[in-house]
Amino acid sequence: MAISDLPGSMNPSPNKAATAAKVVVATTVALSFISFWRGASIVLSDLASSMFYAGGIAEQAIGRSAAWYVLGVMIFSYAVRSVYMESCGMFVRGGVYVVVRDSMGPFMARLSVSSLVFDYILTGPISVVSAGQYLGRLINDLLETIHQTARLDPNWFAAFFGVCVTMYFWWSNTKGIHESSSQALRIMQITTVMVVALLIWCPLTIILQGHWNFPPAPVARNLQFTNESLGWLKGTVWPTIPIVAVIIAFGHSLLSMSGFETLAQVYREIAYPKLKNLKITGNIVCLYAIFSTGVITLFASMIIPDKIRLSYVDNLIGGLAMNLAGPLMLRLIFHTFVVVVGVLILSGAVNTSLIGANGVLNRVAEDGVLLDWFRKPHPRFGTTYRIINMITVLQVLTLILSRGDVYKLGEAYAFGVVWSFTLKSLGVLVLRFQRHDQEYKVPFNMKFGKTEIPIGLAVTTLVLLSTAIANLFTKEYATTYGGIFTAAFFVLFTISERINAKKARHVHKKGDEALEEFRLDQQPQVEASVLHSRTGCILVAVRDRNHMEHVRRTLQKTNLRRHDIVVMTVRITSVDSEYELTQAQIFGEHERELFSTVVSLAEKEGKPVELLVVPASDPFDAVVQTADKLKAARLVTGVSITMTSDELARRIGLAWERLPEPRHPFSLEIINPDRPSTYVNLGPHPPRLWPEDVDKLHELWLRLSAADALGSKLHHRDVVGLALRRLERDLCTPNQADVIQELERELKNHS
Repeated sequence: MAISDLPGSMNPSPNKAATAAKVVVATTVALSFISFWRGASIVLSDLASSMFYAGGIAEQAIGRSAAWYVLGVMIFSYAVRSVYMESCGMFVRGGVYVVVRDSMGPFMARLSVSSLVFDYILTGPISVVSAGQYLGRLINDLLETIHQTARLDPNWFAAFFGVCVTMYFWWSNTKGIHESSSQALRIMQITTVMVVALLIWCPLTIILQGHWNFPPAPVARNLQFTNESLGWLKGTVWPTIPIVAVIIAFGHSLLSMSGFETLAQVYREIAYPKLKNLKITGNIVCLYAIFSTGVITLFASMIIPDKIRLSYVDNLIGGLAMNLAGPLMLRLIFHTFVVVVGVLILSGAVNTSLIGANGVLNRVAEDGVLLDWFRKPHPRFGTTYRIINMITVLQVLTLILSRGDVYKLGEAYAFGVVWSFTLKSLGVLVLRFQRHDQEYKVPFNMKFGKTEIPIGLAVTTLVLLSTAIANLFTKEYATTYGGIFTAAFFVLFTISERINAKKARHVHKKGDEALEEFRLDQQPQVEASVLHSRTGCILVAVRDRNHMEHVRRTLQKTNLRRHDIVVMTVRITSVDSEYELTQAQIFGEHERELFSTVVSLAEKEGKPVELLVVPASDPFDAVVQTADKLKAARLVTGVSITMTSDELARRIGLAWERLPEPRHPFSLEIINPDRPSTYVNLGPHPPRLWPEDVDKLHELWLRLSAADALGSKLHHRDVVGLALRRLERDLCTPNQADVIQELERELKNHS
């Protein structure tokens, strides 16, 4: 049934059929939810990729003890995981920006998100350049094997390869997170095969060698800093202080935890139950990273001979593969497999960087710190393609300017990594004393009376802060270029914020809550295929953003395996309009505010919804006919401020009776925040009898069954059928008034 056929809606004249009123289907990129496996794959596509380059960079900076520090950083990632869980548990939209803003003010918030964006922009280039290095060196080895004199320049090849891969994932993310997360999941499945093979083969190699060549203990006297790794602290007394030396070494190894910040970004996409699935995601990520990065880096230090290990600084896992026990041909085959896996996972880090940067910039745009122009959805895919385009351009420029130098990219990358972690943890620590709605808290808290001391969170923050300060003075390249980039984004956010403030009357906000951007699709009629809803969906009618308890309850109790959720609102129109409504007339400011609230609730529960606006003059006819068209199992509404729940149910029931045959039966649920829900079945259905009614029916059946003519042939349904027919006959006689009076007394007795 077309919406133009709705009773009381805008019915066109016969010669103006083309101007029929249309419905608007609104979609937003915020409502594509993924499983914890896909979420873990997205994070690990970045975090686990560091095993291919972090160990080599750390050993260049601090010596052979680097493997212990990399393993220590991976274990420390459990603490960082807890920080992100506490932050996400408060459901602070805006991520690190809003966490820091609410705790330390807008200046520090803009600074923190600027360093985080720098982190994401460098994530892709360093990973994909490392992949290019692996691939380029393998090609050179193969050329040498077949006695060819041609050689590739690994750096330039890595830069060219990086640009190609970046453009591929740019298109993947433009299409949306479903394609991207599927790609990440496949990459991690292949990577797991390589990791398991190394975890089995490496111990066998050590056993066959007959000795355990552990790297030196991670104490200050075993650290071997270079002039470059000491930076501005070279020649000062600071590196000679043991605790400072250990902090410096830890800072040079923290790069192995790069990508962990993606955990906060995928939280918005994780499906219900969100916090439980986030914890599972974090545990998978940490455990996987300990073995894939920490343990394998330790094996590389133990197996690759000292005299040749530094030659594999840009190809650490490849060097490990070539030094395993076994025939040369088998090692060459495995080396090739390692390179293929490295190319896949390192290239996949471009994907996670685009997802993360897109998420961060979307959140700050919602808060008015970035112009809304950036958040316009793609006309076909609904993604914020302008933000994705901007990040891609910056990554491509970084690849070209770096000329494929992994070490320089790694040093610069470390700047954003450590400061984003630090400011996030510091913001959560301050919020611990300002808010008390945390669903999860970092462990190790002590109470003294009513005061809670967050020891675990404080220690984690202290470690990160001291590491960030050490990196600030030891990484000259990172501090210089990271500072310039962070300052540039800081200026961009500041200017955008001021422009938005001047145009406050045009900014779509109500109070402090930002509104979503929606991709709108006008359709001539309501169709389940357009809404991607199955038969038996739950249709929820909304009209006031301040009264959404029925939406929240429906989201909480609906099993998405059985039912889809469609949220609709009715745009009241005139009955005598003969012209087609424009998109802006159907979906205006009120609908945007309404659906932004719905999106926020759905996002918090981790359950997707379909959004629909129907123009009509009678809202009761509109919602009932929409439910009929979608073959909904249940229509859910909130209470009305103008009528009782019984009257609301009666009006909706009358609208159902006006439907043409065949009418689809469904149930109506009216949710009252203060009382149990009211349920009404629309359409033919067995009545809900009171216990005394059932007793009365049974008593009549016993009395009638005693008659010899009836006996065992009589059933309860026969008694009910007779009673209904006699009532129908009485309503056609002068006794009708008596019947109605008796029914009124019956209603009073049960009210």
